[in-house]
Amino acid sequence: MSKSTKSPIPARDELHPGRWWHREGERFRCDLCPRRCLVSAGQRAFCFVRVGTEDGMALASYGRSSGFCIDPIEKKPLDHFHPGTSVLSLGTAGCNLGCRFCQNWDISTSSSQDRLADAATPERIAEVAGELGCASVAFTYNDPVIFAEYAIDIAAACRARGIHTVAVTNGYITPEARAEFFGAMDATNIDLKGFTRDFYRKVCLADLQPVLDTIEYVANETDTWVELTTLIIPGENDSDAEIRELATWVRDHVGLDVPLHFTAFHPDYKMMDRPPTPPETLRRARAIARDLGLRYVYTGNIRDEDGASTWCPGCNALLIERHGYAIRRYALDAAGACKQCGTRIPGHFDAAPGHWGNRRLAVLLDPAPADRELRVCP
Repeated sequence: MSKSTKSPIPARDELHPGRWWHREGERFRCDLCPRRCLVSAGQRAFCFVRVGTEDGMALASYGRSSGFCIDPIEKKPLDHFHPGTSVLSLGTAGCNLGCRFCQNWDISTSSSQDRLADAATPERIAEVAGELGCASVAFTYNDPVIFAEYAIDIAAACRARGIHTVAVTNGYITPEARAEFFGAMDATNIDLKGFTRDFYRKVCLADLQPVLDTIEYVANETDTWVELTTLIIPGENDSDAEIRELATWVRDHVGLDVPLHFTAFHPDYKMMDRPPTPPETLRRARAIARDLGLRYVYTGNIRDEDGASTWCPGCNALLIERHGYAIRRYALDAAGACKQCGTRIPGHFDAAPGHWGNRRLAVLLDPAPADRELRVCP
């Protein structure tokens, strides 16, 4: 499946060779995501940033971003990956899903020419992250699978400087590409957007099974730290039965220790007819998942200190108390174990938490360090 060209293909010197494709006659089959778009030279794939050329497939968004911000790591959301630290977040343009509720739709539905303003090499991004004291770089805002070559190269530059990398992704990737992609990432948050094929087909224009396959692969076959997020939408994926099926699958296929986040929907894009998610719906979802044995279940996009905090499954002690994204209590030792009973908490923890808190800063990434400046995001 591919989109007809609505804007011109960039010049050859603005394109980066694609890594996952093969030729079928005069056309090219993309092997990066399960859509497996078939394109001709001059045609864009569904994601709008992978394009056909005379020589094969190329990436039109390599080396350019729709913007950079410093965020708390908990905003990704990742609650078991160096809590309290700051992360340099970036995205590009386009997406390989078509979610009707997309809350970054202005980025995910646009082409590279529409949104990509900030140019930066992988080395420059790693350099700036280090200068700003960021513990990690996150690929977010739109899905990093579609700019995998760029994300992998940034990850390599970051690792050379001791900086972690995080993929915030829908998990819609092929078996051919996922080993290299997730092998470059230190952590990932994968969106499990619902738990029925009908929801994925009608609301996301995609299939559920490839996402489940990705989650199982990353959780069971890699060293990449993984957390899951489900956005709960009233009337779509909020029934007790569906939440119970989802949580049961997580328990049985990836284990009790993978953190699961239930987050609140707000009306956006093509789903303006639904109300915001009531806080009690998220609390109910959390209770269902915990009753099924999941040890680390969180709520997000609402004020819920119990649901935002981390609790010991051994003695029920409050281990990490969060107010928003700010950490008010931290009761883990240097090994990431409960100070009260010694239960080891899965994840990546430091002897003391970071202190980034709730701040969010935009970064204007100019070519030279002396020209860089920060401003508060609106």
